[in-house]
Amino acid sequence: MTDFSATRAAFHLPEGMIYLDGNSLGPLPRSAAARVAQTMTAEWGDHLITGWNACGWMDMPARLGDRIGRLIGAEPGHVVVGDTLSIKVFQALAAAIKLTPDRRVILSDTGNFPSDLYMAEGLISLLGPEYELRLVAPEEVADAISEEIAVTLITEVDYRTGRKHDMAALTQKAHAHGVVTVWDLAHSAGALPVDLAGAKADFAVGCTYKYLNGGPGAPAFIYVSPRHADNALPALSGWLGHDSPFAFDLGYTPGAGIARMRVGTPPIVQMAALDAALDAWDDVDMNDLRAQSIVLSERFIAGVEATCPDLTLASPRDPVQRGSQVSFQFAEGYAAIQALIAHKVIGDFRAPDIMRFGFTPLYLSEDDVDAAVDILARIMRDRLWDTPDFKQRKAVT
Repeated sequence: MTDFSATRAAFHLPEGMIYLDGNSLGPLPRSAAARVAQTMTAEWGDHLITGWNACGWMDMPARLGDRIGRLIGAEPGHVVVGDTLSIKVFQALAAAIKLTPDRRVILSDTGNFPSDLYMAEGLISLLGPEYELRLVAPEEVADAISEEIAVTLITEVDYRTGRKHDMAALTQKAHAHGVVTVWDLAHSAGALPVDLAGAKADFAVGCTYKYLNGGPGAPAFIYVSPRHADNALPALSGWLGHDSPFAFDLGYTPGAGIARMRVGTPPIVQMAALDAALDAWDDVDMNDLRAQSIVLSERFIAGVEATCPDLTLASPRDPVQRGSQVSFQFAEGYAAIQALIAHKVIGDFRAPDIMRFGFTPLYLSEDDVDAAVDILARIMRDRLWDTPDFKQRKAVT
């Protein structure tokens, strides 16, 4: 049984703050600052460029990939870390569509995160007008899979509502129709058990600054199934994805397996913070995490619905059908979230009317949930959100 009191002690949170926004940016692991300082002074400072060999910097993308791979059900040696999530979406999508050269349709859903769709649009603009990005409602994805589709581009957990797709079922149907799958795990990795190998997923990508707590701007990861690892062609043929980068060949030869999905120089300082963050997961059982996450989110829903009649549940009521977040709709949701933040309960807002709250047992307790409900109930009951300051939109919502 996972000891979540031990994981809570591993994170720094300001005194009196209840943090319900780890689905956007995880909190600071207590060990991260020292790990980054060591990287900067004892490694970069003392070793300079020799740190690439002496300090194992060049191996970090694969080593961290395997640490994340354990949390997402990936086979060892098939996840690599580096670059941004948007770049990894582009890489995976471009490689996947080349595996189905006679097909021209990318299927996604209207609940997908917009930047995934932007990357798909950008790829299509390069491939030509005969290619199409087809969007359907999230609940219509299964019925839309056919022999016409080349690739599905699906985010497993909807960033707004927390609605969860059935990865295994959709992947099975896709494969039955000769379709290649790309899964975005931005709101899954570190939030719930993921079984990429068991689901026979083709490609997956994700970020590390949300539930994995790698810090703002932490690098992304990409997974390629073993059956594609040596024939998936990276559209972004970067130097470090070359088979022999230090041979300095003028032509590109893709590296073996997942190594070919490396692109640019790895961000070593940021990876040091991520490495520290992943330490908190060493003794975490993902099934225990999921069970306690459901306890927390169910407690929150019950409390809010009992005390905040103006809020309407936007997430699936069945916890099996949602990830580790809960969303409520409210016309003045932005102002209500700002009022909560002013009272040290951190959630976030997604247009047009979604108040969004993330739950992770790594640092949240049932007492935290009860206190957050009490504060939210007072804000709603007394209309504390109804001030001009709370309605003034900031750059980041």
